[in-house]
Amino acid sequence: MSWGRVFVEGLELSASIGVLEHEHRARQPLFVDITLEVNNGFSVEGDLSSVIDYRVPVDHAKRLVKAGHIELIETFAENLAAACLDDDRVLVATVRVWKPDAIADAKASGVEITRQR
Repeated sequence: MSWGRVFVEGLELSASIGVLEHEHRARQPLFVDITLEVNNGFSVEGDLSSVIDYRVPVDHAKRLVKAGHIELIETFAENLAAACLDDDRVLVATVRVWKPDAIADAKASGVEITRQR
């Protein structure tokens, strides 16, 4: 079996996310990395329908953010991984989500999850 990885790194979204009161009032930056391990490798024929289009997980992430307030970044990560696994060619989805402003003395804080079929 041949396989490969499709990834998106540093996707920046503006999200209503978090459990604190001020996080309910204002959107904040949310960064996302997505790595998908896929079967069938990659097409060399230039046929987009035969590969995983990396715009698809980006669209999933944007839809989740637009759907409304999200309490936990863990919930966002789980829902995004599940949406990515809806494509039967995706064997493993790793989602890393971080908020750059959550902890004053840290560059970022967040979660990383890996889910497989």
